[in-house]
Amino acid sequence: MSTLLNVTIGKLLEEKSKLHPEHGAVIYADRNLRWTYRDFDDYCRKAAKGFMKLGIEKGEQLAVWSTNMPEWLVTQFATGKMGAVLVTVNTNYRTAELEFLLKQSDSTTILLMDAWKDASYIEMIYEIVPELKNSVPGRLISPRLPFLKNVIVLGDKKYPGTYSWDDIIKLGETVADEELHERMASLNPDDVINMQYTSGTTGFPKGVMLTHNNIVNNGFNIANCMKLTQVDRLCIPVPFFHCFGCVLGTMACVSVGATMVPVQEFNPKKVLQTVQDEKCTGLHGVPTMFIAELNDPDFEKYDLSSLRTGIMAGSNCPIEVMKGVIEKMGAAEITIAYGQTESSPVITQTRTDDPIELRVETVGKALPNVEVKIVEPGTTKEVSRGVQGELCTRGYHVMKGYYKNQDATREAIDEDGWLHTGDLAVMDENGYCKITGRLKDMIIRGGENIYPREIEEFLYSHPKVLDIQVIGIPNEVYGEEVMAWIILKEGESATPSEIKDFCKGKISKHKIPSYIEFINSYPMTASGKIQKFRLREKATELIKNHA
Repeated sequence: MSTLLNVTIGKLLEEKSKLHPEHGAVIYADRNLRWTYRDFDDYCRKAAKGFMKLGIEKGEQLAVWSTNMPEWLVTQFATGKMGAVLVTVNTNYRTAELEFLLKQSDSTTILLMDAWKDASYIEMIYEIVPELKNSVPGRLISPRLPFLKNVIVLGDKKYPGTYSWDDIIKLGETVADEELHERMASLNPDDVINMQYTSGTTGFPKGVMLTHNNIVNNGFNIANCMKLTQVDRLCIPVPFFHCFGCVLGTMACVSVGATMVPVQEFNPKKVLQTVQDEKCTGLHGVPTMFIAELNDPDFEKYDLSSLRTGIMAGSNCPIEVMKGVIEKMGAAEITIAYGQTESSPVITQTRTDDPIELRVETVGKALPNVEVKIVEPGTTKEVSRGVQGELCTRGYHVMKGYYKNQDATREAIDEDGWLHTGDLAVMDENGYCKITGRLKDMIIRGGENIYPREIEEFLYSHPKVLDIQVIGIPNEVYGEEVMAWIILKEGESATPSEIKDFCKGKISKHKIPSYIEFINSYPMTASGKIQKFRLREKATELIKNHA
C-alpha cells in the first residue's frame, strides 16, 4: 500500500510550482502558449480571485462548457483553489440536456465558448434563459433556472448580459492575496470539488460528486502506473469534460509535475504533429483515436520516436491496435485503464512492463489502495478466481454519491462501501481482471448466455473489419438474436454472407450474428463511449422496415 496524498487540488499545484517553478506545466503548441509551473499557478490564482469577486462561495457549482481550451484547464485548478465545484458539461449537449444539467446541478455560474462545430452555444444559452440578453452581468434572474446568476463567455466578442474571461481576470485584481489564502485554508481534501454527469449510455445523466482526495489520489496512482514523472510530456487529445481528460490527463501530470500538452479538439494529424513537434513521451486516447492515428495516410511521415507511455481506455482494445501503438508508434509502455466516473475514474490498470497479452486480454489489476472483488450478480457473495461475476470496488476513489439522488447512490454503493459497477468480469489468480461485458449487455439467446465482447474480438481478426459492435435484438423465437454493426477498412467492401462464412466452424453457431449491418461510424458519447442502446434502436427500426 502506498501512502495516500491528503491535499486539495489548489494546494497540490502550489506545491509543484514551489518545487520546480521554471519547469514546463502547460504547452498549447498551436497557439504558442507556454506556461511554467510558476506561471500556471499564478494565473490560476488570478482566476480564483476573479471567481471569488463574482461572489462564488465554496461548495457552489460552476459549470464549464467548452472544448480543451486553456481557460478550461485554468478553471479546473482555480476552482480547486477557491472551492467552487467544477461541473463538467459535455460538448455535444444541446438545449434540453444543458437545461437538465444546469437545473439538476444548481449551478450558479456557467463558463462557455461561444460556438463549436455547427452549434452556437451562446444562442442555446439565450434560448434557455432569454432574460439574459437584458440582464446586468452577474444579476441574471431566470424562473427556469433560479440558481443561475453568472454567464462567462470565452473569446474576444462581447455578448449582452455576460462577462468575458478578461473581465474575470480583471475582477480578480481587486481581491487581496490574503483573501484567497484564507479561502484555500478553509477547504478540506474531502470536500466535493468536481461533478461529472455520467455519459448517459442509459437513462438520465446523474451528477457524480468527486472530492479533492478522489481525483488527486487517482491521478497520482495512474501516473505511477504509467511511470510518469517530471521529465514526461503528455499529449492530451481526450476531452477535459470527461475523467479521461481531467484526471488521467491533467491531474496525473500535476501530481508528478509533468508537462501537459493538450490538443483542443481531436484530429489525428494534429495529434501526430503535436507528439512530433513537442517530443511528447505519453499519449492518451480511446481505441478509435489510436485507430484514426495509425490509419492516417501521412502516418509514416511523423517522427514519434519520443513516445514511451500513455493510456488507452474507454472501450475494448483490439490486439491489432495495441500492436500498432507499441510497434509503429513506439509507445512500448502504453497501459490500459478501466473504471467509471463513479470511481474517479480508474479502478484497474495494466503496468508498463506487462506482456502485450495482459494489456489486451485484461484491464490490469487494482491500483494501489483500491480493493476489487468479483461477486455473484445481484449479491455480495464473492465468486472463485476464474469465475465470471460483477466487478465491485472499494477505497479512497469511490464517489461521495450522486448529487440529490440518494436512491441511486444506495443502489450503486452498498452498506459496506462497495461500488457495484454493473460490469461483468473475471479475475485471475494474480488479480488481473478481464471485462467480459455489462450486466445489461449480455445477450440471452434461447437460454444461452452470449457475451458481445467474445464475438467482437473474433470478428476483429477478419482482414476487412476496422471496428465492430455486437448487440442483442429482440426475437420472438429465441428471445434475443445477435446483431453485428461493422465498420469496414477504407476501400473494402463485404457482404453479410461473407462475414457469416468467416464465422462458420470457428465460433458456436448460436454466436454467429443473424443480422449484419455495415456503418460508417457509431453513435458515441463525447467521451468516446459507443452508445449501444442507440444501435439497438436503429436495429429495431431496420428490422421493422424489412419485415
